[in-house]
Amino acid sequence: MFRAAARQQSRLAQRSLARRTFASTSSIRSTPTLNSLDTFSDEENMLREAVARFATDVVGPKVREMDENEQMDPLIIQGLFEQGLMGIETSAEHSGAESSFTSAIIAIEELAKVDPSVSVLCDVHNTLVNTILRKYATKEQQAKWLPQLSESKGSFCLSEPASGSDAFALQTRAKQDGDSWIINGSKIKGYKGITCFLATKDMGIKIAKKEQKLGIRASSTCTLNFDDLKIPSGERHRRDRKGLQGAFNKAVPYTYERKQQAIDIEAAKLLTYNAARRKEQGLDFTKEAAMAKYWSSVIAQKVSGSAIEWAGGVGFTRETGIEKFWRDSKIGTSNIQLNTIARFVREAVLMRHFGHKEASS
Repeated sequence: MFRAAARQQSRLAQRSLARRTFASTSSIRSTPTLNSLDTFSDEENMLREAVARFATDVVGPKVREMDENEQMDPLIIQGLFEQGLMGIETSAEHSGAESSFTSAIIAIEELAKVDPSVSVLCDVHNTLVNTILRKYATKEQQAKWLPQLSESKGSFCLSEPASGSDAFALQTRAKQDGDSWIINGSKIKGYKGITCFLATKDMGIKIAKKEQKLGIRASSTCTLNFDDLKIPSGERHRRDRKGLQGAFNKAVPYTYERKQQAIDIEAAKLLTYNAARRKEQGLDFTKEAAMAKYWSSVIAQKVSGSAIEWAGGVGFTRETGIEKFWRDSKIGTSNIQLNTIARFVREAVLMRHFGHKEASS
């Protein structure tokens, strides 16, 4: 479904580029049309509708059961792969859909409206695991791993018991041993200067503990122990991103005057679309992504908490599913995003007043 639409999108984009090139040479004075952030191509709108149907028809009936069991239904995972939603930006050469980053954001958004646990699975697989391989892996690594990741799940291990999600406080260490690397440490779930390794479970990774979480319960978070884990040198590479809308939708039948919440949600969506479009255009998007993540996290907690109150006593029960959106919203890392934003603001102020990013002492 999605792969065919993505190939069509690629062909249309090439023809569109040719037309724009011709237009620019024949009419230099013409003013380009600037689309709004919430304007999408026909292919992107088709994708949104298809993923929304999948989320409603396939994921929806299993949300409560998966949350109670703290386990993802294998049929949901299989469906994500069958629909082409686990290799959205991956090239057709590597068995992917060869579509855009915004397409990935749209798919994640629609899944999150029904179950943030499923959206997290799709998000991590596409925007972390696949992206690291597409951007930083060698051609040999890409040819080996990307086709496999179009058929089976990948995991991203960063957090540690002592450092949380702070990428600068990692304690796991790797030591070179001939043609291999020996890794020791623990991860719960790789920023510039951090080395990433590609490893499979059969290399000796030990799953020590499955965390019992407040929210996002169907998406497993496990502690992995690396005790003298040996990884071939060829699997090393180094470089020297939702449920607020769903909670709002569920609460709407119980209330009418919630205009401010609608504005907050729209702002979160536009911040996210802006970061996605900047990434596609090759512009720096770190600050914009941090702003989108921060505001979306804040609003997800605010809206889902308010939705419980709007629904009255029934909102406190599990029957409506509203309380699950509140539990899921607590996964955000707002302080880290604020630190990132503050760093960019500081650099901008120093540049404005001193002409460079660091003030002289």
